[in-house]
Amino acid sequence: MKTTKQKSLKPWLIIGLLAALLIGMFAVDIYLASAAETDKPANETKQMPKAAAKPAAHNDEDSEKAHDHDDEDNNGQEEHGGHEESKITLSNEQLRNTGIQVVKAGPIAIRQTLPLYGVITPSADGIQQVTARFPGIIRQLNRKPGDRVAAGDVLATIESNESLKVYSVTATINGVITDRQGAVGEQTTDAPLFTIANTSTVWVDLTLFPRDIAQVKSGQVVRVAQPQRGISGEGSVIYVSTHANPVNQSTIARASLDNAEGQWFAGHFVNAEVTLAETKVAVAVRNEALQTHEGKTVVFVREADGFEPRPVQVGRADSVYTEIVSGLVAGDTYVATNSFILKSDLGKESAEHEH
Repeated sequence: MKTTKQKSLKPWLIIGLLAALLIGMFAVDIYLASAAETDKPANETKQMPKAAAKPAAHNDEDSEKAHDHDDEDNNGQEEHGGHEESKITLSNEQLRNTGIQVVKAGPIAIRQTLPLYGVITPSADGIQQVTARFPGIIRQLNRKPGDRVAAGDVLATIESNESLKVYSVTATINGVITDRQGAVGEQTTDAPLFTIANTSTVWVDLTLFPRDIAQVKSGQVVRVAQPQRGISGEGSVIYVSTHANPVNQSTIARASLDNAEGQWFAGHFVNAEVTLAETKVAVAVRNEALQTHEGKTVVFVREADGFEPRPVQVGRADSVYTEIVSGLVAGDTYVATNSFILKSDLGKESAEHEH
């Protein structure tokens, strides 16, 4: 038989067991929920590469297609650009305005030369000093320094002291009056009244040193240039002095030079080259025609649709011409002067195309 104390404890025992059971179930739910949350990111992390793998493959394929497309575009542009760069079109008016000279390539004699320095001097054959034939009074002076005269022109009139007749003083050569002496009313003397210089031919006095004397002879061709004024011409050796300057041991070799255009001035210093030997080559161009393009030596050749930079192989050369071993044939028309203008235009077109 149960006591009163045992009867009072039984309901609390039941309540305690139920509470413990509920608490255990709640703890299990929390644990399961926590484990589920912990496992979810791990699973997603593992699946993400799989989800990204397909788009990545798609991107690579698109990149390859885009790259191939770019290559096709670039190739097309390069081919088009190469065509554009290979030809330059200029009108005849543009050629005139730019001073571009176009000539044909052909055989030329390449010269072996001796470089020298010299000075322009008047030709003794072109100087005339005019005097009065008979002593008398100067009645008229018809010409002054700087005037150009021809043979037979009256320069002055003189009244003879003996006959009291007036006679004329005339020029015997063509030229320019460089000096005049006396005045109207004065008595003539033995001094020249006029000096006339014919400068259609001048001399070039070249300085030779002992090591060069044996190489220079009369008749040799001399190429003369004055770089400061951009002029040049050709003459020939007419005299080699047999006397040396005791100070510097130099000797004079004299060349005759045409001066019909009056471009050579007495007293000007010049550069000269005496031709010692010549070698004829099948094809040559002027040195100014040679340019460098894309690391190659080129000559701008005229084609039906414009000027093309033609790569060439060069051979022997002198101060004016260069032999062309390959790249050009005799008869090809090329830009002989101011070819740098075409090179500049070619560079501009290339830069614009790249941009």
